[in-house]
Amino acid sequence: MDERYQEWVGALRAGRFDRAWQISDALLRERATRGGSKHDGPRRHQQIWRGEPFEGARVLLRCYHGLGDTIQFIRFAPQLRARARELIVWCQPNLVGLIAGVRGVDRVVPLHDGTPEVAYDVDIECMELPHALRVGDDVGSAVPYLRAGFEPHGGREDELHVGLVWEASDWDRARSVPLEAIAPLTKLPGVRLYSLHPGAMTGALPIEDISEDGIDRVAARMHGLDLIVTVDTMTAHLAGALGLRVWTMLRAQCDWRWESTGETSRWYPTMRLLRQQRSGDWAAVMRDVRDGLCRLAQAKAARRRSGET
Repeated sequence: MDERYQEWVGALRAGRFDRAWQISDALLRERATRGGSKHDGPRRHQQIWRGEPFEGARVLLRCYHGLGDTIQFIRFAPQLRARARELIVWCQPNLVGLIAGVRGVDRVVPLHDGTPEVAYDVDIECMELPHALRVGDDVGSAVPYLRAGFEPHGGREDELHVGLVWEASDWDRARSVPLEAIAPLTKLPGVRLYSLHPGAMTGALPIEDISEDGIDRVAARMHGLDLIVTVDTMTAHLAGALGLRVWTMLRAQCDWRWESTGETSRWYPTMRLLRQQRSGDWAAVMRDVRDGLCRLAQAKAARRRSGET
């Protein structure tokens, strides 16, 4: 791995955004001297912004990475729009509905394999926004910045209603928790579990599937839950961006955005981070989840008893 990239990641993990942007500035200068097309090669590796000013411009925000990345970095739309004349977001089709409601977004166009069929003056990829806007460590101050409706789940009011996602995408299966590790959670008194992951296999476990292919529908159903427990996937970002209570289970070598230690996230104030201590060992994480669910279920039951007397 490139030494500068390692330093950049280390700076972001430590919350030293000023140092990370210094490294990004140096790379930006190198790209400017090389010239050439900025849209060559795989989209995920394209570095698009070349330092062009946003003031008074029609800006096209390209969302070329994962769904979670788009959700995480769309928080900066209001800051970008404060400089631009118009902000057009070219994003994944299943996020169009949610992104259209973000403050600062003027238009949303579904992403496809061709070129954007809109006129613009400046373009930038969504993960380049923190550098371009020179953001500081107050990145969580905008939460919540996504809005969704409300869909009731129909469960009993005296239960703790918990949404689960235990499978990550195929490109990084090390983020997934085995289904057998989830099984003990189904036996906790006063806790009712719901699957939020479309197509997830629950076996014979009593986990009700309330997942939806439409992310806006998933968001609406999440609003009816007491808690979301998820691995590092889109659901974690969605819950965090909505300002919902969420516990995110992380593998030992987790992504830079979750830092290296601690239970809190600078990106999502309502999120608790639960970390593997050894690679591949989810046992301690699941014990923390189990104990935490028991405490929440007992507290909810106590509140209901107090309200009934």
